[in-house]
Amino acid sequence: MATTYSGLYLEIRRELKYAGSIASDLAARELVCAASDKTKEALFRDGGLYVSADIEARARELLRRHLDGEPVAYIIGEWEFYGLTLAVSPSVLIPRPDTETLVDRAVDYLRECGPCRVLDLCTGCGCVGLAVAAQIPEAKVVLGDISDEALKLCSRNIWSNSFSGRVVPVQADALRKPDRRIGVFQCIVCNPPYIASGDIDGLDASVRDYEPRLALDGGPDGLDFYRSIAGKWRNALYPRGRIFFEVGAGQSVAVGRILRDNGFGEIESCEDRNGVRRVVTAIRYPDI
Repeated sequence: MATTYSGLYLEIRRELKYAGSIASDLAARELVCAASDKTKEALFRDGGLYVSADIEARARELLRRHLDGEPVAYIIGEWEFYGLTLAVSPSVLIPRPDTETLVDRAVDYLRECGPCRVLDLCTGCGCVGLAVAAQIPEAKVVLGDISDEALKLCSRNIWSNSFSGRVVPVQADALRKPDRRIGVFQCIVCNPPYIASGDIDGLDASVRDYEPRLALDGGPDGLDFYRSIAGKWRNALYPRGRIFFEVGAGQSVAVGRILRDNGFGEIESCEDRNGVRRVVTAIRYPDI
């Protein structure tokens, strides 16, 4: 039986709700948009039009993939973060609303800095650094990651969001000392891998089976990257420069201790929108 775009959206939303999807409205909209090559605005505008059999079949195939566990972001190849539309793939983590707290705190600090250099380390698709660049026009931003595939996505997202010339991707291994050519920064933002190795198998299947382990595994206690960055990357910050870390639930005290042991001070943490201590920030004290 023929159906309209609005009818197809409602049918898919109903199936997603029945399957227990939390964000069924968003997922249904994105899947129908992807199947029909329509923007959200066009989908709303054309809601009363009838859907072709090919588009309906395509939408139902995308729905099947999602019900089998594949994240919507990987199915459609993009996701929104902090008002930006970013290309994503299974080589990077999907940007999450929790991480917007990291951007919020960094932007609050950088608004008082004037012209500055910012490093987004373990950048993935570049979401944090690009959001900072969008909010702080005076900032020059470096997106650092060890993954070649992640850096290709960064380049694509820099171009598609018109940041060429102000944001650059650079290969950087957070577990090794930085090359001096990367320079020194007023601010480092970082959402590193922080899941304890032994906890990864217990993650939701949509994360465990689809998102890259390289971007999840933080070592035996989840803190390997914090130790490395606080120690090996300290001199990539100017004295009195500030570092901003996203942390996992229950990690804020341990990460604060790591920073203090590596010559950082004025350590603070703040909650995300769900009340989880999500961001730890500190200032690099000058060497004595």
